[in-house]
Amino acid sequence: MEAENQPINFKKPLFRVSPKLNYYILLSIVFGGFLIFGLSENIKGPAIPVIQHDFNLNQSQLGILLALNSLGYLLACAYTSVLSDRIGVKWTGIIAFVSMALAGVFIYLSTNYVFLSASFFFLYVGNGMLEIGLGIMAARIFTKNTGAMMNLAHFFYGLSSTVAPTMAASMMGWNLYGAEMSWRGVYFLILLLSLLPIVPSLFGKFPGEVTDEQATTSYRSLVRDPIAWLIVAILSFGVVSELSIGSWLVHFLVNAYTWDLDSASWMLSMFFLFFMLSRLFLGPLTDRIGFTLSIAIFSAFSGSCGLLGLMIGEKGAILFAVSGVGIALIYPTVMAIIAKRYAKGTGTAITFTVTLLGIASVLGNLLIGFIIDIVTVMYSARGEVAAEVIGLKVGYGFISSLAIVCSVCSFILYRMLKKKNQLI
Repeated sequence: MEAENQPINFKKPLFRVSPKLNYYILLSIVFGGFLIFGLSENIKGPAIPVIQHDFNLNQSQLGILLALNSLGYLLACAYTSVLSDRIGVKWTGIIAFVSMALAGVFIYLSTNYVFLSASFFFLYVGNGMLEIGLGIMAARIFTKNTGAMMNLAHFFYGLSSTVAPTMAASMMGWNLYGAEMSWRGVYFLILLLSLLPIVPSLFGKFPGEVTDEQATTSYRSLVRDPIAWLIVAILSFGVVSELSIGSWLVHFLVNAYTWDLDSASWMLSMFFLFFMLSRLFLGPLTDRIGFTLSIAIFSAFSGSCGLLGLMIGEKGAILFAVSGVGIALIYPTVMAIIAKRYAKGTGTAITFTVTLLGIASVLGNLLIGFIIDIVTVMYSARGEVAAEVIGLKVGYGFISSLAIVCSVCSFILYRMLKKKNQLI
């Protein structure tokens, strides 16, 4: 009778497997998780213009919609690390996968802007849980060649992100039972794939976090650490730029250059192709060059490509895709820095950093939408015929400028760590 009253131990594996097989199971969960994460994040590129048309939204409303996504992500960041400590990172991941699948159902059923916003908010709660969970998983598994392995794991995010825009654009034209699938059906079917990684999750056992009562990282120590705040700045500027390209590139090409949806989605897929290949082939360079210096170099390259593409005009649109080479390495390399610098308390450090990233994402998406609308109104008042195009270009220029600021912050961090002889 006593056994029946014992609490369930969520951290105990349901099945026992050999250490070697367990390692491969853990790899499949992390790599598969990033595949699903990439799909769920980047099918919105071709969906955004159609959603805008269906609900008759202006640019600010789009910005608010994307900001609410980031708010859901931020909410997940606030409790995921604690949840992981309570029930284990494995079950945290399983909850995230189930949440994302349910979000697909809600998006499919959405009939108005409020319901749609709430559904996307719920999706990004699941996405936030998944991202924090995958970060903690990867930090515990990849103790050797951390930079290369982090980039390899995020390569799978780039792989699914590459196919997501063109796949979503194609699927929206499919006919099922005499009607077009539309963006609702695309979200429903793709997010159902989130259920697949649950199967290996039931078999795997993740290593525990390294702890030391006298040296464990705490939120108080992070708040007082200027290095931690610079890491937050680097990640925020870099990732907001990356995510904004995924959200706004198709919209920009369709409205500024009057491209059709398929062509614009193809360009976004090219961005993620460069993004994916960069993580696969250039990721190992981060271990050799050094994590901080690598971020500084590659983020500067990304921002320069975006700004140069705007200066050239429509013929320079390919540079928007090439910018993926530089922006791709920022997130995984920052995760590698955190894993190495805060080895005792990685979950706490990741939660602190990514929570503040969520705040930056909310502000970033709001700013982009409002910048486009404000500039458009200003030039419309002057009688400028192409006022909306100018607004879109200024908004996209802001996105590219964020990568430049990321590079500047990285150089500052590099100099600080070099003076302390603490380069990673």
